[in-house]
Amino acid sequence: MEPIKDSGTQTASAVFFDSVARHILAQHKNEIPDLRRAVVLLPNYHVAQPLAQALARAAQQPALLLPEMITLNDWAQTVSIEPAVTPDTCRATALYQALRARRWFADADLWGITSELLSLLDELTQHHVTLPHNEEDFLAQLERAYQARRNAAMQFEARVVHELWYAMSADGELDAARARQQRLAQLAQQADAPLVVLLASALAAPEARFLEAYAEHAPVKVFDLREMAAQQPECAVLQLALCGAVSHLRDQATHLREHFPQAALNHPSTKPSVLSSVEGSGRTERRLSLFGAHSLEQEARAAEAQVRRWLLAGKQSIALVAQDRLVARRVRALLERAGVLVRDESGWTFSTLAVSTVLMRWLDALQSDFYHQDLLDLLKSPFIFADQSAQERKQAVYQLEQLVRKHGVASHLDAFFELAHGETGAPARGTPVCSPLLRSDPSAVQMALARLRQAAEVLRKNSDTLGGWLRALDDSLSILGVLQGLAADEAGMQLLQALQTWQQELAADNTRFSRAEWRHWLAQQLDAHTFRDFTIDSPVLLTHLAATRWRHFDAVLLLGCDASHLPGTDSGSVWFNDAVRGTLGLPTREVDVARQRDDLLALLAMNDTVLVTWQASKNGEKNLLSPYLEMLRALHELAYGDELAERELGVLLEQAQVRTADFPLPDEAAMPAPVVPQSLIPRRISASGYNSLVACPYQFYARHMLRLNELDEVREGVEKRDYGEWVHDILHRFHQQFPVLGEHPRAALEQALQHISSEVFAPAVERDYLARAWLLRWQQAIPAYLDAQLKGEAEGWRYQNGEVPFELPLTEELTMHGRIDRVDVQSEGAVRVLDYKMMEATRLRSKLKEAGEDVQLPCYAQVYEADEAAFLSIEQDKVVPVVPPQDLPELAQANIERLLAVFAQMRGGAALPAHGVDEACAYCEMRGLCRKSDWSAA
Repeated sequence: MEPIKDSGTQTASAVFFDSVARHILAQHKNEIPDLRRAVVLLPNYHVAQPLAQALARAAQQPALLLPEMITLNDWAQTVSIEPAVTPDTCRATALYQALRARRWFADADLWGITSELLSLLDELTQHHVTLPHNEEDFLAQLERAYQARRNAAMQFEARVVHELWYAMSADGELDAARARQQRLAQLAQQADAPLVVLLASALAAPEARFLEAYAEHAPVKVFDLREMAAQQPECAVLQLALCGAVSHLRDQATHLREHFPQAALNHPSTKPSVLSSVEGSGRTERRLSLFGAHSLEQEARAAEAQVRRWLLAGKQSIALVAQDRLVARRVRALLERAGVLVRDESGWTFSTLAVSTVLMRWLDALQSDFYHQDLLDLLKSPFIFADQSAQERKQAVYQLEQLVRKHGVASHLDAFFELAHGETGAPARGTPVCSPLLRSDPSAVQMALARLRQAAEVLRKNSDTLGGWLRALDDSLSILGVLQGLAADEAGMQLLQALQTWQQELAADNTRFSRAEWRHWLAQQLDAHTFRDFTIDSPVLLTHLAATRWRHFDAVLLLGCDASHLPGTDSGSVWFNDAVRGTLGLPTREVDVARQRDDLLALLAMNDTVLVTWQASKNGEKNLLSPYLEMLRALHELAYGDELAERELGVLLEQAQVRTADFPLPDEAAMPAPVVPQSLIPRRISASGYNSLVACPYQFYARHMLRLNELDEVREGVEKRDYGEWVHDILHRFHQQFPVLGEHPRAALEQALQHISSEVFAPAVERDYLARAWLLRWQQAIPAYLDAQLKGEAEGWRYQNGEVPFELPLTEELTMHGRIDRVDVQSEGAVRVLDYKMMEATRLRSKLKEAGEDVQLPCYAQVYEADEAAFLSIEQDKVVPVVPPQDLPELAQANIERLLAVFAQMRGGAALPAHGVDEACAYCEMRGLCRKSDWSAA
């Protein structure tokens, strides 16, 4: 056997472990070096190594056979009992069924109530509480505890707890709480070896009963860290502050000054101070320091800076003890950004992890009939279709997203199938039925949808047992390739193991649940179970206060220690207040607060270097330090004139800000004006793109050069843009059928236009009743439109073509392209271009008032060398042509010349500033990129 290695360094904790080691060796002096007959109950397994090192130091033996060092829970699990223990999952289903049958809680969260009640029933069992056989006697007991007359609420509470307690006990099944009681009883009955117990706080009643029973058969020695710390001079101030009374604070300070004239919270190695240490430079360092931050961000940055300082100083074990998890998450993010990994002992609930998100997104998609957002979120998970290459997965989700957004399909898996196979009906205006990506290789998205359909069939049922639902979920995840993805991930493997365990535990349970009930149960299970990543090896550890019992670290950082987090307030049970709990023999809030105080005392006693942080102010108001630490600070200041404030860290943070100011980043609060590389300058431009260039050069740069256009949103409700597209389609069909209106009776024309309108609007009306309002709006304009068209024909204009695509080469390097709504001609050869607009004529006149502000009509006129160009305003019962006030040929030529000049300037290195007017910026999707709100106000 190899000898136990000792680090050779003496710490504040060494004296405590040495005391334990001396006792064990004295008790087994005739058995050394074989100490295997001794049993040591540990608060956690991290304590085993320092205790083994202390035994090695004290024994002075080349090798030792160590005592059995184990936690009480694990020791109890070594005892075999019969019958088999009923899993909590099965007990929860039985209790849920009992609640569901009694209909006590209408429209309530039955799974949440089940969890609360199960915890209460377990507490009653663990603390050997037996309820009266008669419900009336139990109600009388509650009356006395509440010190109030019985009322409906009290009677209901008594009935629920009493009836369910006996209902759950009647089946005779062995639950985990009763099994633990039996195991501990057998351990005590079979006791034949001395027992050593390491404590940091008061024992719970069940554990205290066990030790009493064990002591009747074998020696029991309890090492209570609270008592041991009180015997150490350097811990005197901790004991007085945390356990003393506020009214005796001055007397306690006088006592400290008389008996410990040195400053108590300096490391003992310096001796000018009971709890002080001297660093290599000779500077004295406190054992405990307090840092009050002005914000969460400052607290997190201070913590990050201190951890990095400790690492640079060579500390190998640093604990982040989180009282405020929000601060802890920010500290962890800052450290990982700096390349410092953090081991997290507390872990994360499965419900917060991506591996669980893919499960819930899959169930969301099923529940919503594959609503497009749920479906796209699901397909973007890295865990789905893990049996395919990453490129295939990306191609499938990209193709589907493009199709969904272009064609506006909001939900229904069958609709996506039709879209993927090109059976989409009438496409959006200007959009081909199938996108180029899909036409090039439709197999990826079609295969993905086929697998989704197959997996959905597995879960398409109304009710099943929880085990049946879990088996179906497993089958569906296998079809989707999710199981392979989860198996390749550390958190995924733990999730799969949990799902398999629940499935096995519930295999014999026959209670049936609806899909909604099962899903709620699954969500609760994921929220109740924790993932811990054991793959990270780092000197920096994130943990919680209870997990630090009897543990020593090179340095400790206590995060978020304000009055609202230390002592922390758990949600507690909704059943019974503290008075009733005390009467029944259950632990109260006072017990929990005392435990947190004792854990804090143990942490401070065991460790030489501790920094406490908290937010001294929140939202401009003072935020109090934890009352325990406030007492400690006040006592130390009264005794030694030192309030324990950590000032050096604040100075370092200020210096870091100053250094950043000396080397400022480029001014972000300035108008962006990029110079475009030649490779980004487009060779094609549309009329709408030209309008964007005129409105704001930076908008054109972002949209058409960087191609950062927002993806089209799936329009679930009818919008005015839809209305405009439908009217364009109606008029194109109408004029293709009736090129010359004057050749047909007015009634026939109106009837035909009404019929075409109903056909075009029919799919939208079927999908959305509100589309009927838009149809009525258009039908109101039909007479006015026919009047305007007949008037144009009387003036000699005839419809020639509609929805006309065009390409106009301007130079070898630039081509204009687009689509013209309509082209009219006269017999003399005159040409007129029209663009339909669903807006008031006054707004259109305003757009055309300034020459060159709106370039659409001049560009169209240039393409056809048109004699006239107009917007056709169609708004309710008015149809009005709006023409530019300027000379059209001159305006068209000037617009083209300006366009060519601007492109020449771009090729020459001219910048594209974000100088759009407010009207152009109001609905610009690039406003978050140019950040005009920042620099325009500067």
